[in-house]
Amino acid sequence: MSSTIEPSPPRRVTLRTLEQMARRGEPFACLAAYDATLARWLDRAGVHVLLAGDSGAQLALGFERTIDMPLEVAIAFTAALRRGALNAMVIADMPFMSYQACQAEALRNAGRFMTEGLADAVKIEVDASFAPLVARMTRAGIPVCAHIGLRPQNVGLTGGYRAVGRTAEEAMALLADAKALEEAGAVLLLLEAVPDPVAAAIVEQSGVPVIGIGAGPAPHGQILVAHDLLGLSDTPPRFAEPAAQIGPAIRDAAAAWTRQVSARTLPTDAYTMPATELERFQHLRRTNPPRIAWPNQEQA
Repeated sequence: MSSTIEPSPPRRVTLRTLEQMARRGEPFACLAAYDATLARWLDRAGVHVLLAGDSGAQLALGFERTIDMPLEVAIAFTAALRRGALNAMVIADMPFMSYQACQAEALRNAGRFMTEGLADAVKIEVDASFAPLVARMTRAGIPVCAHIGLRPQNVGLTGGYRAVGRTAEEAMALLADAKALEEAGAVLLLLEAVPDPVAAAIVEQSGVPVIGIGAGPAPHGQILVAHDLLGLSDTPPRFAEPAAQIGPAIRDAAAAWTRQVSARTLPTDAYTMPATELERFQHLRRTNPPRIAWPNQEQA
């Protein structure tokens, strides 16, 4: 009699997992999401890393800018991903002004993401000038993902979104940022909207896993916003090619439901009463109808 060996359940993805994959040259997949249900399905698909992105300010809360993400909501989104995903690593995206004002406040807020938000790491949008903050967070035991290149929380200074590193001087500054932040203790780097050769140079000099978004194929991991991947965004970025069209499917399903409601064709036998109880109920309605006691207007 032959026995079959049950496959072992997938193991929780950790920073060590990503480091091992990077050393083997095995790319890892990352997606930004904001709720437990979507996190559960993405986790079942084998996505390695989930980011509770501040893009949720736009896609989940309806704001026009990422900087409008409230701190308390960002913590709640992070915890929701952790509750939904059994295996993926969860990174918290610290929102605008939750870490820029002073190091003590940044440390307290990062600690909240780790405890209340159940995060495995926090992401902050930085350059080399934030190296002391990264070092202090690292000393406190908080793993930091340093986000360089295009920093959406800073677009007020640039007048809009644009690629970073298109000049030799900008490219050299990015290399210096990456080196300084890694030396300060950052355990991950995230590059956004960086030309391919610049991203490749940063990956070559880096001793930590590098995640890219609109930064070419060189990074060890790639991240997109799940809404862009699933066809839920009206205007996805140029580097995001939808793999599904869930948005139109939701629209069509909701329209069908609306037509069903309008036509009164919903199921009517979802819950039933025993015939004897139905007869008693009808009798009680005839013999003892309920009376509504309206409040006395003068007493109210």
